[in-house]
Amino acid sequence: MGLFDKLFGNRPKPRGDYQGEFRLLNGYKPHFTSFGGSVYESELVRSAIDKRATHMSKLQVDVQGAAKPGLRVKLKHGPNAYQTWGQFLYRLSTILDVHNTAFITPVWDEYGEISGLYAPLPTRCELIQYGGVPYIRYEFAWGERAAVELEYCGIMTRFQYRDDLFGESNRALLPTMDLIHIQNQGIQEGVKSAATYRFMAQLSNFAKAEDLKKERQRFTEENFSRDAEGGGLLLFPNTYTNIKQVDVKPWVVDADQMKAIRDSVYSYFGVNDDILTNKAYGDAWAAFYEGAIEPFAIQLSDVLTKMLFTFREQSQGNRVIATTNRIQYMTNADKLAVTQGFADRGMATIDELREIWNLPPLPNGLGQKIPIRGEYYDLGDNRPITPVNGGNEQ
Repeated sequence: MGLFDKLFGNRPKPRGDYQGEFRLLNGYKPHFTSFGGSVYESELVRSAIDKRATHMSKLQVDVQGAAKPGLRVKLKHGPNAYQTWGQFLYRLSTILDVHNTAFITPVWDEYGEISGLYAPLPTRCELIQYGGVPYIRYEFAWGERAAVELEYCGIMTRFQYRDDLFGESNRALLPTMDLIHIQNQGIQEGVKSAATYRFMAQLSNFAKAEDLKKERQRFTEENFSRDAEGGGLLLFPNTYTNIKQVDVKPWVVDADQMKAIRDSVYSYFGVNDDILTNKAYGDAWAAFYEGAIEPFAIQLSDVLTKMLFTFREQSQGNRVIATTNRIQYMTNADKLAVTQGFADRGMATIDELREIWNLPPLPNGLGQKIPIRGEYYDLGDNRPITPVNGGNEQ
């Protein structure tokens, strides 16, 4: 039994008769295939995708509400038996950036109940219907297939336009990828050229073509054959004149053009040099969070909520939310200002304030108290606001 059986082995077979493909509004046959010209093979693109995925993996996934308490407990420890939340989120973000479509499928236990989540990487997907119910049928590289009801599958997309379910490919990035490839080839050829010696010379007193041929053969054997005794030193007879070295300068992209190429990749994936070199903090990191991490977190939260809870359960406050502590990426001066402001106004517990500074909670529940300064007054009766019950309430 392999991972495929663990993920899909407990899933009931599709109900009803196979009724063909499930048509979308534009009449398009919905299917997804992985893009052969993978952008992940480029060092620059891989670095951009890696940094995005690394920050996405810091998200904290929390299941809220009273419905499905067993699933809530299982997801608290990890998405499945094989991955941590960090590993799951990293791979999910990577798949989404490489293919612009990422699937999330439930993991079922032996009782047919959802016990976890997994992000498969199929080579092909198509939307079919059995008994009037739409299914997503995954096809993997080794030939296995698995069909799961669409309502239980999560689909995350980027650049979604023509397809009602799946995102576009990364073909728009191919011209930039070609330039990167040409630039790398130019650098390689430049290194090879620098390790070679070329020269040109003029021969005198040769009237016949066969004499010139013999002289070329003699020169090659005496200087470049295995039995040559020159010891790496080229010796020219006095019949050679105007001896000059040929200086070959390979063409490579200049600094401005290379910066334009890098900026094209950066704008496509929403990163910059500071993000790739771990120099972003404060407002710079906040901008990256709002432009890249927050949209991913919102889409992930909505997709997981729709997967795991019915509309009735969602209306009762059951949902999945992915968040991260943005304050941790502030400068120390900004952290100090936020900590003082929250503490003075009773807006956070001691443990929450300690978390801003990456400090552990206080033992014995001492950190659950809410501090507040004593000179604040309630405008209703002009009395000081005094913490009660040791600071747990205001």
